[in-house]
Amino acid sequence: MQQLFLKGFGGDYSTAYSRATAVAREAIANIRTVTAFGAEVRISDQFASELSLPNKQAFIRGHISGFGYGISQFFAFSSYALGLWYASVLIKKRDSNFGEIIKAFMVLIITALAIAETLALTPEIVRGTQALGQVFRILKRKTAIHPNTRMSKIISNVQGDIEFRNVSFRYPTRMDMTIFEDLNLKVSAGKSLAVVGQSGSGKSTVVALVMRFYDPQSGVILIDGCDIKRVNLISLRLKIGLVQQEPALFATTIYENIKYGNASASEIEVMEAAKAANAHEFVSQMPEGYHTHVGEKGVQLSGGQKQRVAIARAILKNPSILLLDEATSALDASSERIVQAALDRVMKGRTTILVAHRLSTIRDADKIAVLQQGRVVEVGSHNQLVAKPDGIYNKLIILQQKESRPETVQ
Repeated sequence: MQQLFLKGFGGDYSTAYSRATAVAREAIANIRTVTAFGAEVRISDQFASELSLPNKQAFIRGHISGFGYGISQFFAFSSYALGLWYASVLIKKRDSNFGEIIKAFMVLIITALAIAETLALTPEIVRGTQALGQVFRILKRKTAIHPNTRMSKIISNVQGDIEFRNVSFRYPTRMDMTIFEDLNLKVSAGKSLAVVGQSGSGKSTVVALVMRFYDPQSGVILIDGCDIKRVNLISLRLKIGLVQQEPALFATTIYENIKYGNASASEIEVMEAAKAANAHEFVSQMPEGYHTHVGEKGVQLSGGQKQRVAIARAILKNPSILLLDEATSALDASSERIVQAALDRVMKGRTTILVAHRLSTIRDADKIAVLQQGRVVEVGSHNQLVAKPDGIYNKLIILQQKESRPETVQ
């Protein structure tokens, strides 16, 4: 009862503290941005605001616990006094002797103290119960996309034919916003497909659906003619290489980061992958070479260097399908040329889907698909699409050329 009493008046501490912890963790992870915008005071105020609720709950809980403790102590000592008084009555009436009464009294006191010590652990029991509640909620949570179901088909060889057939999709957290509506896309094995369009048109969502981070609300996504929902997800992802705009590097050495692509690869294979990604030269110039630690999220490397390490990791995986999600959009012109040369080398003989803002990087793609409002509005090669003067792709080309052209000083 005391446990339930404290839990009820204490409120859900874990949820309140988790929000405050999330604010602190986010601020520390983005400390440079916080400092650059002078937002230290704002973050501190936000952190204090998140702690205001548990602070009030702790105040109420402390008063109630203190009052309850005082009452319990009052009744404890009152019971001692009552027992001693009754013992004196028994001795006076000669119904018992002093020795037997003291024995019984000491047994009762020791038993009461043992029970009191047990009840003193109640706050820890409450906290443990709340922590276990979160753990069991995670364990009982059923994922909508299971990576390794018994009924799924394990694949060992992927040709790379990819097709989106009448795909409609909305993000689970934004069901009111339609990303795709009857989307139809197709890329043949060994060919490259570039996906372009304005921001928010769903370019990166194409990559997310192929990786099956999400499932569409309707329609099917086929790989080699098989619905990916029926394919064992682990075996499928082993055949897909992903290079993102901001590569995710782990806080370990360059060698270990590349080896994430294939844990059984030898040192020679790791170096060959780095050479193919144009990364071997800059890695060799470092004092510790491949055993150089990249720091948390790769902060010790430049943007171009991180991207080349990520490409080397994808090469070592030797995927049948390569997904490039704006892999060069955050790089300067010099780094972009080096990374693009590595990507062109990797793309040969693999089915590739490229997502790009810079249209100059996709000129050599076998097919270009232009997305607008969740649909494919134009499909063709670069020369075919540029030949349409009123086409959306041609307008995007002209717009980027104007933006890249330096203004003349008058």
